[in-house]
Amino acid sequence: MLPLAIETHELVRTFRARGRGPVTALAGVTLEVPRGELFGLLGPNGAGKTTLIKILVTLLLPSAGTARVAGFDVATEAHEIRRRIAMVSGGETTGFGLLTVAEQLWMFAQFHGIPSREAKRRIADLVEIVGLGVQRSTRVSDLSTGMRQRLNLARGFLTEPEVLFLDEPTVGLDVGAARDLRRYVRRWTAEGPARTILLTTHYLKEAEELCDRVAIIDGGAILASDSPDRLRRSSVGTRYAVGTERVPAGPWRDQVPGLRWAEVGPEEGGTGAVVTAELGADGDIAALVAALAAAAGRILSVAPVERSLEDVFVEILDRSVDPAGNPAGSSTEVDVR
Repeated sequence: MLPLAIETHELVRTFRARGRGPVTALAGVTLEVPRGELFGLLGPNGAGKTTLIKILVTLLLPSAGTARVAGFDVATEAHEIRRRIAMVSGGETTGFGLLTVAEQLWMFAQFHGIPSREAKRRIADLVEIVGLGVQRSTRVSDLSTGMRQRLNLARGFLTEPEVLFLDEPTVGLDVGAARDLRRYVRRWTAEGPARTILLTTHYLKEAEELCDRVAIIDGGAILASDSPDRLRRSSVGTRYAVGTERVPAGPWRDQVPGLRWAEVGPEEGGTGAVVTAELGADGDIAALVAALAAAAGRILSVAPVERSLEDVFVEILDRSVDPAGNPAGSSTEVDVR
């Protein structure tokens, strides 16, 4: 049986910040990512995402705990890991400006010992896939920011790594290019059942669309980890959209047990309103409907509202903040990515 693609146990990373003492960027992170999984790592700026990735790709050593990639230890077997992985970061500047797109990719293929015939085939395929076919003979220095990011993505897929790290890969890409990337990511993983991707992104719809599982990290600690669908279903509270004849008036909110929050918006194309409300575990939908009927006249519709991953993400982060306003696992206010 093949080892896990990524495995960490009680992983800790601390830095020394000038004048502030030690800063904890990772506070005991334990993760398991099987081969063949597209795993998302989500969190706000300063949560520890990039620090974790840098350890996994052997650019940083952990302060404590262990991490293994493709079965190899990041601290003692970095060379073996580097042969099996690739990393693409959004907004990075890679390569030599005097080289053309095709020459740049050819150079990276030679660095990794890819046979000439195979390298030419992969390059020809990838420049078309990422939308650089017309620019294959263009110098890298003449590419726009978005085109350079497409080149970075082609470089990441070029070596057909066992584990591919995509750190904000769609930064700088237009909508069409980002959609093409997502389509290719799905195709790439489907073509190799053992191929694994770890994705970080601030676009939660992207994670929701692509990822088999996601982990939410903040303050260097993992707050939740599961499939996007199960995270949505396990979230606290139930939401409803209630259409009313008029805009509700008076203190109707006080008459609804378990009401966590409510927003009132105009009815599209009408004179009424749509009330979106969230009820906690002790909430009563019948009480909500009755209160709105008294405050806004006839009830036109009642429908449950499915949560998005973004809703769950915000809720989990809110629950993790301690009374002093610090995120879980955080001992400092220093922003460490």
